[in-house]
Amino acid sequence: MQRLLLLFLFAASSLAAVDRPNVLFIMADDFRPELGCYGSPALTPHLDRLAAQGLRFDRAYCQQAVCNPSRSSLLTGRRPDSLRIWNNSVHFREPNPEVTTLPGWFKQHDYTTRCVGKIFHNWHTAVKGDRPSWSADEYLHYANHGNDTPQVPLPLPTNLATLNQNRGYRENGLCECRDVPDEAYYDGRVAAEAIRVLTEVKDQPFFLAVGFWKPHAPFNAPKKYWDLYDRAQLPALDARRPQGAPDMAFHQSTEILGPPAKQTPVSNEQAAEMRHGYLANISYMDAQIGKVLDALAQSGVAERTLIVFFADHGYHVGEHGLWGKTSNFEFDAHVPLLIRAPQGGVQGKATPALAELVDLFPTLAELCGLPQPAGLDGTSLASLVRGEKSAVKAAAYTQHPRPAYYDREPGGQPKTMGYSVRTDQVRYTEWRDWKTKEVVARELYLTERDPAETINQINSTNHSLDLAKAEKLLLEKFPR
Repeated sequence: MQRLLLLFLFAASSLAAVDRPNVLFIMADDFRPELGCYGSPALTPHLDRLAAQGLRFDRAYCQQAVCNPSRSSLLTGRRPDSLRIWNNSVHFREPNPEVTTLPGWFKQHDYTTRCVGKIFHNWHTAVKGDRPSWSADEYLHYANHGNDTPQVPLPLPTNLATLNQNRGYRENGLCECRDVPDEAYYDGRVAAEAIRVLTEVKDQPFFLAVGFWKPHAPFNAPKKYWDLYDRAQLPALDARRPQGAPDMAFHQSTEILGPPAKQTPVSNEQAAEMRHGYLANISYMDAQIGKVLDALAQSGVAERTLIVFFADHGYHVGEHGLWGKTSNFEFDAHVPLLIRAPQGGVQGKATPALAELVDLFPTLAELCGLPQPAGLDGTSLASLVRGEKSAVKAAAYTQHPRPAYYDREPGGQPKTMGYSVRTDQVRYTEWRDWKTKEVVARELYLTERDPAETINQINSTNHSLDLAKAEKLLLEKFPR
């Protein structure tokens, strides 16, 4: 009898393990919502296919538009202020040694957790990734984007104006168009390894994180992805700064244009080429994601695998006169988010519900039947994914310090912090003195009516109700 009972309990536990959804967790780098399914001219057939199988979030936002704070936040479910991480050089475990991570939580609950590509932040921190979160060593997770050069004999590059312009990627150039295979660059190799790892883990509950390095600069996708676009037919750049915006809302575009003292004006030709290159990078990344999705479909476990795709933050490609990220504007804060639940999830629909990347931890835990650890700052989006609710929160929050990369400045402290709230209608931002908390500048954009945020309406008397609502929501989350 005792032996039969043990066999029954073993069978029940095995069945429970099989019934638990797997998680395919796909992250892009520096990717605003430039997908076909979002109405963009970007050619993204594979991500569009994923969107048709799940729920597309049209108002999802990062917590800070730079890699380490954003990734640390979403992977711990805590906001940058909770973690005390606002720059790229401090590993999140330095001030938070015992904090629970999203993959670590799944690992604690008997999932096999694997990391392929860039998931935790890389390069600037002394600690490489976060090995305790994973069941095996990470792969291609710690490198420099500027070193993503072709690992094959190099043909001559094709018709590029900025190849040797020393704009931020001084060793190899910012734009590059070579007729090389996908695996010549990081993302092709990430896709190949993710497919290999999938064959290893598919027979057990798994959390497979696949971090693509694109469309982050340099803009060097293989030639066939550049060839998908006619540069003359791409949308024109509107580089105007928002009227009435304070100077501190902007930054020096150092990542792309190089040190301010060495910057030269960006020509129309160079701007068009970089925008073309950004789209080429997007289509290159989309093709690699397609390979992983196809492998999952052929694995036999797709029907019990939850898929989430998102980006760590958005990006400017010349809008507002900015190149790169590190602002609180919509272009930097807004991210794509797609969730396909294996059972009972919404399919082929979009939601205008506000969402944040900090919500991913509680969302995935709930959808996979796991408890939630204490201390999470996010809100589960599971009821949206299941089609049970139309909204779960009134606002989304993004922040960024000035200087944008203060850890590279003498003294290493922010002078101001910009706290920004996105409601269903507007974006409101307060710039506060870091020490005194005094508000030194404010912005109000009618983002739904003015998506490019071209006019700061903070002094307009016509929008007092929108301002009062947004200010109240911001103060509730970030008191002065």
